[in-house]
Amino acid sequence: MSQGLFSLQNRLYRLSALASVILLTGCGTANTIGNQLFGLNSGSAPSGAASSVFGYAVADEPQAALVGRDVLNNGGNAVDAAAAEGFAQAVTLPSRGGLGGGGACLIKMPDANGKMQPPVMLSFPAGAPAGNAGDRPAAVPLLARGLLAMQARYGQLPQSAVIIPAERLAGGAQVSQALEADLGVVGNALLADPQAAAIFAPGGQMLAEGATFQQPDLATTLENLRVNGVNGLYAGANAAQFANAADEAGGGLTAQDLLNAVPQYGTPDISSQNGYAVASLPETASQSAALPASASFMALDNKGGAVICVTSMNNLFGTGRVAPGTGVLLAASPRTSPTPDLAAAMAYTTGGYAFRAAAAGTGQNEAADAARIGLANALAGQNQPVPEPGRANVISCPGTVPGGEASCRASAAPGGNGLAIGGR
Repeated sequence: MSQGLFSLQNRLYRLSALASVILLTGCGTANTIGNQLFGLNSGSAPSGAASSVFGYAVADEPQAALVGRDVLNNGGNAVDAAAAEGFAQAVTLPSRGGLGGGGACLIKMPDANGKMQPPVMLSFPAGAPAGNAGDRPAAVPLLARGLLAMQARYGQLPQSAVIIPAERLAGGAQVSQALEADLGVVGNALLADPQAAAIFAPGGQMLAEGATFQQPDLATTLENLRVNGVNGLYAGANAAQFANAADEAGGGLTAQDLLNAVPQYGTPDISSQNGYAVASLPETASQSAALPASASFMALDNKGGAVICVTSMNNLFGTGRVAPGTGVLLAASPRTSPTPDLAAAMAYTTGGYAFRAAAAGTGQNEAADAARIGLANALAGQNQPVPEPGRANVISCPGTVPGGEASCRASAAPGGNGLAIGGR
């Protein structure tokens, strides 16, 4: 796509989403945005808003949640919405969920006949390359491959529909409070890399909340994925070009690393709680070291399809380096960083697999407790506090879905700077 055409499309998109962008500019917190203007964090539909379908989108970065909700409103199911949220959050919160990283998802969707199926787990971690080269070893990026695999199997929209919103955001997104907070943690260390500095401090000063930041190289990478699917990054000349760029940034990746790394479907951990079956992502073994930061997003559709995903860069902002010409921030190799705790849990009826509740946990070493407590609160109607720095995003439907849509609520974690949005 030419730069001129991309800029025109981005301007048109931003005009159509003007109200959403205004909400994100100069506001105190994502939760304040929702509570004061749209009731978004409670999952209710805004008064006088455009017609919306039943469904919920929740993400740790508000613009990603808005993308997920738009996808649901335009005929997508929970997988389409979650995949779109994941690609969008790779643009707007690359510190915790960039294309250079990876993650895992819990997926519960109906089959082709509409019969709900038991949940499955999809694992696509930012893994270790075969070799051990590079002065700043990078992980093999699996986020895009995981999201594309999930959408190809369960989605109902064209694959391009889940990438286009992210591609447009790469042309100009708002620095949210979530991203500003992460930039404040790493400070000037991130600016040692000229590629990263050009994105996050284009004038020599770190961008603040409300500022617009542009990632034209990342837009091109996303365009390549949109046009060519997984081959746009993981095979042939595209893989070779990305590996060379990663090597230039000290990552030590090869084209073969990209080709060999594939997502894996599996069976989640299954338990029972309050009369419901509960599927969970396996917990990381207890470690004394501080675990890497993570981010989450989730979606629920009108048929009871539900997806929860958690991502990580194996370190806040990964290696701190961007592969030149790609816009992709490289995740840290698991050989140099502890394994992140990707925490999520979903409750459903044991008979027909109807959706009851979902919780995603983040907060490094407290992530697993956050997901566990968030789900327990949803099932028992309680409000037990989550230990700091844990954060739990939750969707809860006491009447279950399908059937009890009016009972549903969604919430982003207090203090987490995320957004939950829904409507009926």
